[in-house]
Order: sequence, then structure tokens, then C-alpha cells
Amino acid sequence: MFVPNSIRAAVLAALSLSFKSQALAQEPAPPVPHAPEVPVVATTPLQPAAAPTPVINLPTAAPRPFAEIVRGAVHLPGFLSLYQKEEKVWIELRPEQFDRPMFMTVNMPNGIGERGIYGSQMGFSRVVVFHRIGNLVQVVAKNTEFAAKAGTPQALTVQQGFSDSLQAIAPVVSGPNPQNKAILIEANTLLFGDIPGMTTRLEAAFRLMYAIDPRNSSFQTIRSDDGMTGFQVNAHYFVPRIPAPPAVVAPQMAAAVPHPPTTLPDPRSMFLGFYYSFMPLPEHAMRGRRADDRIGHFVSTSEDYSDDVTPTTAVHLVERWRLEKKDPAAELSEPVQPIVYWIDANVPEKYRESVRQGALAWNAAFERIGFKNAIVVRQQTGKDRFDTMDARHASIRWFVGSDAGFAIGPSQVDPRSGEILDADIAMSDVFARGVRRVIGEDAMDLSAPPADGGAARCDYMQESATEMGFAMDVLEARGELEMGSPEADAVAQAYAKSVIMHEVGHTLGLRHNFRSSTIYTLKQLQDPEFTKKNGMAGSVMDYTPFNLALKGEKQGEYVSSTLGPYDYWAIEYAYKPIAPEQEKETLARIASRSSAQELAFGTDQDANGFNMDPDVNVFDLGSDPLSYFQRRLTISRELWDRVENRMLKPGDSYETLRRSFEYGFQQFVRTLPVVVKYVGGVTYLRDHAGTGRATFTPVPLPRQREALRMVTDSLFRADSFRFSPAMLSRLGSDHFAQVGRPDVSVGGRVLGLQSAALSQLMSDAVAIRLVDSQEKLDAGKPGLGLDELYSTLQNAVWSELKTGKDIGAMRRNLQREHLKRVVAALLRVSPLMPADVRSLQRENALELQRQLSVAMARPISREARAHLSESYETLGQALKASMLRAGA
Repeated sequence: MFVPNSIRAAVLAALSLSFKSQALAQEPAPPVPHAPEVPVVATTPLQPAAAPTPVINLPTAAPRPFAEIVRGAVHLPGFLSLYQKEEKVWIELRPEQFDRPMFMTVNMPNGIGERGIYGSQMGFSRVVVFHRIGNLVQVVAKNTEFAAKAGTPQALTVQQGFSDSLQAIAPVVSGPNPQNKAILIEANTLLFGDIPGMTTRLEAAFRLMYAIDPRNSSFQTIRSDDGMTGFQVNAHYFVPRIPAPPAVVAPQMAAAVPHPPTTLPDPRSMFLGFYYSFMPLPEHAMRGRRADDRIGHFVSTSEDYSDDVTPTTAVHLVERWRLEKKDPAAELSEPVQPIVYWIDANVPEKYRESVRQGALAWNAAFERIGFKNAIVVRQQTGKDRFDTMDARHASIRWFVGSDAGFAIGPSQVDPRSGEILDADIAMSDVFARGVRRVIGEDAMDLSAPPADGGAARCDYMQESATEMGFAMDVLEARGELEMGSPEADAVAQAYAKSVIMHEVGHTLGLRHNFRSSTIYTLKQLQDPEFTKKNGMAGSVMDYTPFNLALKGEKQGEYVSSTLGPYDYWAIEYAYKPIAPEQEKETLARIASRSSAQELAFGTDQDANGFNMDPDVNVFDLGSDPLSYFQRRLTISRELWDRVENRMLKPGDSYETLRRSFEYGFQQFVRTLPVVVKYVGGVTYLRDHAGTGRATFTPVPLPRQREALRMVTDSLFRADSFRFSPAMLSRLGSDHFAQVGRPDVSVGGRVLGLQSAALSQLMSDAVAIRLVDSQEKLDAGKPGLGLDELYSTLQNAVWSELKTGKDIGAMRRNLQREHLKRVVAALLRVSPLMPADVRSLQRENALELQRQLSVAMARPISREARAHLSESYETLGQALKASMLRAGA
């Protein structure tokens, strides 16, 4: 196809920021003929202040002869044949390879160790084609989300309606190969652009306009065989200058001011590693298996416009590996191709056995459906020349970062069928020593509790690391565990295995199941023999906390050691061999067991959002979550009591006391927002017709009152938080890693907890749910009303008005926060807020104003009297404004 030069120039100009290249000025690396992996080393000095020329120079004369370009080059035959000479790499493209769909992955083996830019991370995958326009070759990502039956008018409509995306471009640099008509493009030009979109990620992380620098980028290794062609790129990103920080920053805005990277020798320059893989799609797409919303699988979703009679165009296919029996007739058979996980060479030797056991634990679920050794684990050694970041080796890798404390288990799939083609589990250094430093070095903001239910993606981030740190501090304070001891190491090993089980589950296609922790009683969880057989929850896909007993109780297993019943069920649905003609009926029969207690399921969206099911939570245990949360708060106060009385050895750092104190607060940060979910809470089940259970059920009134009482007793009572000055004066910080003020502000931490709870309890969403709940209750059955909620909160927050006691600083701060929300209800115009909220809060405001008037006449401190006077005046102005607006 001929494209006029004017049009081609316009296209290139529009894409110049993302797709650009310039000849590399490098000293040559010695070629290795026909090596499976060829290193290419860049030696050009870094020039972060010099911007590369954002232009692709299209040839103006006829391309050079093929033989002339490859003369003296090392040839790597394979899926895409490569030629390498010094720093240059060329890709040979034969005519039949153009417009042929193939699988491309972009992973990130190297990062900078902060703000989410970490090494050993799986990136994205796309179905792409090499498309030629004259002397220009494009890598085009095909739009696989929308489809229709090939050859139909609907297929043409879909093609016209949805666009593909351009990923990279490079000019043709050679004439055709006389033998096979192939042409050459320069891989340096093709792959040294910002295909991963890292400039946007860097801008989001640091608010700096980093740019890709092709001149100082290079190939680390290249590899090609019949099954895959891979390129590891050492990509240079730079910014010409770092802006000076603001001359004056308001204290409340200090945390929001972004700062440049802190882990680099020079924050103007960084090298990021990307592994690009190109491989053929499976010749025959695996038969897709329809997903069922009662079971938590990751799904490949496409929109099928082939007909207009189905209720929806969406098609959801379970993401799963291709498993086929070698002997289909055998009850138990090895698979034709097992699921192989490679433990990367960077995994510390001391954890490799725990990692192996965590992955192999899933074989028990596969054996139940007829597969022997469905999962195989291998250790990468120095003799293995491949990089586990390529698209052909599922892996388990370690990584470190200055602010990293999480594990993640992503996968990449064939969008045609949902077949998982690759997976790379990334595990950060959060065990034993790692968790001991997380609380101090990550500058946790304890005044800002996380969103209910945790993150939607799978990462343990601070949640998991601080959970282990809290448990170890409690056990150490009780004298049951000593850091560095064999017992502590055994706990860390057990924790490593449990996290790997969870992440391998993700790479097998399983989503989170945050309801599974409710199927066993706390008494059952205290029995280690029970949990070794049945698991600690219904699924290892839950976020289960350390199973800590109260002081004096029997201690069970600390962490999950085996799969739960839900895990066997989810694997059965996804992987059980089923004849095509029996599949629909068999899958329906498997899914129909969803109402069984041990198969309880609820995932991320059930833990968050408007419904906020109180039984779907991260880091809870037992059939009575409220009782569990009360136990956790009790253990937190136990830890604080031990901090009060703990005598350190001469020379010990006071930072150990500070860490324990912070861990206690972190439990309040995690626990109380979940308890608040019971107030106005609604249980949401995924049942289909036939179970006899309602989809939406309001939380029973006694449970809502119990939760409300727990919150008020823990947060809003006058004596909820009392610490001795002697203890607070000993809470020293790590002076080598200090962030922010060196001393502890108890008032700030307490106010953060209280403000978050008040915001949630007095929100429009809770008010709407309480009003709507009356519609879902049988006639005459009582529910928690808005009046009871608001009166309970007001009486607890302003309890000194009735007792006559003086009002301390922390209590005044709490009362101001409550007053802000009452005034907002009187003045704010919100289409979502039920009308009853304003009328009830007006009545409460009038009552509060009367109580303030009486209290001001009592003998109290000057600060307290000024506070009450100001509150009285604020309420008076708000009430007048409200009445005037209402037309009174």
C-alpha cells in the first residue's frame, strides 16, 4: 500500500513522543554466535540533560541490500529471526509473518525500588500484528474485547466500530532477502520507545516529566528459538532538571508535596528494565469455559455481537491453564503438560523450600479431579540461560524496595479462550527482619485509615507486613517468641508458605474470597489438628490475620497451612475434565453447591462500595467477626500495657517501644472501620434461584447495636485512650530513618481514628441504607433508626455535658469533629441525603445547645468553657441559617 509522504510525516509527528529512536553511540559488545541469550552492553556516558531527537528518520533512498546489512552479524534463528552486530539488532520479518496475530508481553525485571516502580513485576500482554505500510512497519495491538462471528455483517460492524492501537513503529532498512523475501527492521528503533507508558507512571509517582532516552538505552540480552523471541531492554529515562521545592509549604500540605526519587544516585536519571516477548498464539485455541458469578474466578470478558437475541453481549470465560490428561480413561493421570513454576535464582535459599511447598499444596485440589502432579516446581540455576520474566516461564521471584511490603500474583492470558499462558509471582522481602522495619520506615499515616475491605488488587502492602509485625511483637512481649530464634524463623517460614499458596491461587485463576474466614468458630481455630486438616478459613484466597489467642487461651496454628474446602470447589469448576456435550449441565451442578456454608464466597466489590457487606472483610477470623474484632482490640491494649511496664536492657533502643505502640494503633486503624460496616450493613449473597435465601438482608438489629456499642466504647468514651506520660516520653524513633516529628502525637492518632469513624457513621450512604432497610424488613420487625444512631453518637461524644467533668484536649477535638458534621447536615444541600437526616439533626442540635448552656455555668477550665461557648455560637448560627433557608 502506498502512503504519501505528507501523511506519513503527520503520523510520525503525532507519535514522536512515544515512538522515537536515534542510532546508539556505543562500544561494541563481543558477539556470541548462536548463543541462546546474547548480552549487549551499553557504555555510552549518561547525559540526563540532553534531550534525544524525537524523530524517526525514514530512508529517502532505496533500502540497502539484505546481505550487506547482515554481513558479519550473529544470526539467532527462531520465531522471529534476529541478527546482531555490535549494538544493533535487526528483526527479520517474512511476508507470511505480516498481519499474523501473535502474543506480546511486556514485563519489568528491573525498577528503582519505590513508589510502585519495582523490579520483578509482570506487566501487560496483548495480541499484536506486524503491519507494513510501504517502508514503515507497525506493531499494532488488536482489539480483542469486541467480536462477532467471522464473515458476518456484524463482524464488519464491529471492525468499523472499535479501533486497534499502535504500539511501535520502525522503518524497513533492507531490501528483501532473495531466499525468503524477508525484510529487516531495526529492533533498537522498534523497542526503545515508551511502549510500557512509564512516563505517565513516573509523572503520577513523582510529578516530574521524565522522558524516554533511546540514545542511552540498550539491549541487555536477546533470545530467540522456535517458541519465543525475547528482548531485555535497559531503558533510560531522564528529566533535564529537578524543580526547586516550594519556598513555603503549609504543614497540612507537607505530606502531599511530591518529591523526586530517593533511591537514585542522581534523581534526573534512571534505568528501567523491560522484557519484551513475542510468541505464537496456541495454534488451536483452548475451549473456553463459561464463568459463574457464584464462584470467584478471574475472567476474560469480550463483547459478542453475533446475534441480537441474547440478553447481554458480554461473554465471561474462566481464566485457567490448559490441563489435559495423558490417559483420559484413567481415574488419576498426569497431565500432558503440567503447570510449571520456576523459583527464580533471586529467591533467598532459606525460603525456597517454603515457596516450593506453598505452590505444591494446590496439587491436592487437582488430585481430587483426576490430575496427578498437575503442578511442578523447578529451581532456576546458573545453567538455565533464560530469564523467568519471559513469556514462557511461570515464576516466583523476590524483589526489594524501600517502601515495598507486598506479594502479587498476576497472569497473562489468551483472550480468545481465557487460557493462562504465563504468570509471575512477585514476593517482596517482608519476612522476619523485613516486617520489623516496615512500621518505622514507611511513615504510615495512622490518622488515615484505609478504605474498607482493602485493595481490590492482590497485594498485602502494609496490611500483611504490619499484621505479621504486630503478631511477632505480641508474642515477643509475652515471652513466647524471641526474634532471631528458631521459633521465629519457623513462623516466618509458615507465613511465606501461606502467602505463596495465596498468590499461586491467583495465578491458577482464583479471585479473593473474603467471606471464607467466617465458616469456622474461634474455638475450632484454636485446635491445630483441626486447621491442619480443614484449613484456617474456607479458602487461602482470603486475607487471614495471624491467629493470635488471648493471653491464657490455647494457641492454634498462626497461619494457614493447607487449602480450604472452597479452594477444592473453585479448582473443580475451572479444571475438571468435562465432555463438551455434558459441560453445561455438569458446571451448573457444581455451581449449585454455592449455598453450602463451607463454600461461602464474597470478593472485593462485596467488601467495598455501597453495600459494604460486614461479613466480607480482610484480616478477620471466625464465624463471629465482631467477637474477633473485640479480641483484637483487647490484644492491642495488652500490647500497650506491656509497653507501659516493659523494662529494656541497658543499651536497647527505645524505638522497639515505639514500634509496639504503633502496631497497636494499626490494629485500631484496620479493625474499627470494619466494625462500623455493621451499622446500616446489608448482607449480600450471590445465590441463584432455588436456595430459598434472600439476596439482600439487613444486619439484624442486635448486631448493629452491638457494633455501635463497640465503636462508642472503643473510640468515643472519655477514657477510651489513656497513656501515662512516663510511657509516652520513652517512645523514641529510629534516628537514622526518621520521617516527620520525632515524638508521638497521641492526640493526632486518636483524632484520625475518631474522625474516620464519625465520617462513615454520619455519611449519606449509611443514612440511605438505614432508611432503605425498613423496606426489606417484615412488618413489625424493628431496625436501627437514624434517631438511635445520631443520639447514641451525640451522647457518647458529649458525655461530659451530663457528668459535669472537665473536657480535655482530645475530647474537645472529638467534639469539634462531631459538631462539624452536625452543622454540615443542617447547611449542606445534598440530593442524596435523606430529608430525615436534616430534621433529626436539627432536633439534636437544639438539645445539644440546651446542654451546652447548662454546662457553661459549671466550674470548668477556661479552655473547656471557651470551647463550649464557641460550640454554642456555632450551633446557633447554623440553626438560624437552616431555618431561613427553609423559608421560616
